[in-house]
Amino acid sequence: MADAARIRVALADDQALLRVGFRMLVDAEDDMEVVGEAGTGRQAVELARCARPDVLLMDIRMPDGDGLAATRQIAADRDLAPVRVLILTLFEIDEYVFEALRVGASGFLGKDTEPGELLAAIRVVARGDRLLSPTATSKLINHFLRQPGTARAADPDRLAVLTERELEITALVATGLSTDEIAALLMLSPLTVKTHINRAMAKVDARDRAQLVVLAYQTGLVRTDGTQPR
Repeated sequence: MADAARIRVALADDQALLRVGFRMLVDAEDDMEVVGEAGTGRQAVELARCARPDVLLMDIRMPDGDGLAATRQIAADRDLAPVRVLILTLFEIDEYVFEALRVGASGFLGKDTEPGELLAAIRVVARGDRLLSPTATSKLINHFLRQPGTARAADPDRLAVLTERELEITALVATGLSTDEIAALLMLSPLTVKTHINRAMAKVDARDRAQLVVLAYQTGLVRTDGTQPR
C-alpha cells in the first residue's frame, strides 16, 4: 500500500448519493481514507492514475466507458499494478462481472453488502492476502463458465510451467481456501504457501489471485462444481 498506516480508497459510481454513503463509511475508519471520486468510467481511469489508491471501488454500469472498460485499462497499465479494483455489482444482472475478474478485478461485492463486510473486503483486497469472498466469487465464475460463449476456455498447457505443489495450491486457492487454511491442510507455513502462490501468479502472468482462480477454472484444473478432476 502507498501508506502503511491508512488504506487509500477511491470511489467510482455514477450515483452521487451512493458515493456519499461510501465516503462517510470509509472516512469514519481510522485505518482508511477516501482519496477521490469518479462518476464515469473515463474518470475512474483518470482517478486511478492521479490518486493511485490502494483500492478502487468500481461500479460496473457507468456512462462514458463502463466499469469493465475502466478495469481493463487499469489492469493493463503496469504503472497501476498496485491499484486493486473491487467491483460493486448486482449479481443477477451484471453479465460482465466474470470478464471484469478475468481482466484484472480483485473481486466483487453486492451493493446490498453490510457495511462491516464492505470495510473488511477493502482491507482484504488492500493487503492482497486472499481473493475477496471466495465462495461467492467461485459461484459467479461457475455460473458464467456454464454459459455458452460467455467465458473463453484457456489452454491447459498454460499451467505446464507450474510445479506439482504450485498446481496443488492453485487448485486449493480456486476452491476458496485462505492462505492459513491451505497451510494447515498441507502442513506448510503460511509464508511458504504465499510464496508458492506468488510464483504461480508470476509464471502464468496473473495480476492477482482473482485471475489465478479464473485461469484454474478455464483450464479445467478445477471443475465448475469446485472439485478437481482425478
